[in-house]
Amino acid sequence: MEKATRIFGDVDYERAGKQVGHLYLPYSVTRSAYGNIALPIAVIAGGKGPTVFLQAGTHGDEYEGQIALCKLVRALEPGEVNGRIIVMTATNLPAALAGARVSPLDGVNLNRAYPGDPDGGPTKAIAHYVDSVIFPLTDYHLDLHSGGSSLDYQPFVSMRRSQDSELDRRAMAALTAFGGPVGIVWGHTLDGGFTDAAAIRRGIVSLGGEFGGGGAVMRSAVGLVERGLRGFLAHAGIVERKKPLPEGETRLFEVSGRDYFVLAPDTGLFEFAATIGEEVAEGQLCGHVHFVDDPARPPVPAYFRRAGTVICTRHFGRVERGDCIAHLATPI
Repeated sequence: MEKATRIFGDVDYERAGKQVGHLYLPYSVTRSAYGNIALPIAVIAGGKGPTVFLQAGTHGDEYEGQIALCKLVRALEPGEVNGRIIVMTATNLPAALAGARVSPLDGVNLNRAYPGDPDGGPTKAIAHYVDSVIFPLTDYHLDLHSGGSSLDYQPFVSMRRSQDSELDRRAMAALTAFGGPVGIVWGHTLDGGFTDAAAIRRGIVSLGGEFGGGGAVMRSAVGLVERGLRGFLAHAGIVERKKPLPEGETRLFEVSGRDYFVLAPDTGLFEFAATIGEEVAEGQLCGHVHFVDDPARPPVPAYFRRAGTVICTRHFGRVERGDCIAHLATPI
């Protein structure tokens, strides 16, 4: 039998209208013996239709989705909605308030924590609530990310390939409706604790995406997310499309193995020899690790292990052995 969540809230998922409130996770500490972590949540429900769950702030230092969802909550009214939209603008609120990838309360990455544990730390308790309470209500899911503080990304919307061809077909249709210049298909799953992997296990049409990076707010990426949200919601049949999407086809790529990723071969200061958007060959130089504390030491090269297009690079100059410094995607 699945354990019950300890999280309670002041929103009613079955009520029509617009509710903006909180989910409360009991968290007893010295400064607040009977305290709670108050996670923001909005529910916008109108007529009959599907349920869409939109979330951002899975990683607290990824900002474009958080801003776009705040703007959507303020703008969207129940009369525009056929169905129900559940929005968590800062799913891992402690991380979001700290501007950090992982929660400062327990050091756990929410995007590796599913299906969670109601009796675990705060992050696993949040994952358990999403997986056991919100996902069973959900038909369509969108988890908005960016590269955070440590990575820079070519903005893209994404889906993860499942073992269900019909679910994959529906996800691809949703990805196309979201639009944008680039779409990525994750052809492998490194960790079953991913949010979208958990959604897929529930049979949900689930999309993700990386919209910016470097710990900044990219204005163009916020705009891309805002337009994509409208396209995604219209595709789900929950809102009407007010105007046609801009002309232009989404170029589709995939990431299908560990050989798409380049890892730092040593600890030092990394100089890139390739840039985002560049097409590279197998064995081509990615860059060098330099040793400023030992300037006579020759730099150590890092190479691409396969051909492809550079879709992501590390933002920080300092690297440690094993850090991801770049990764590729290949055309579908």
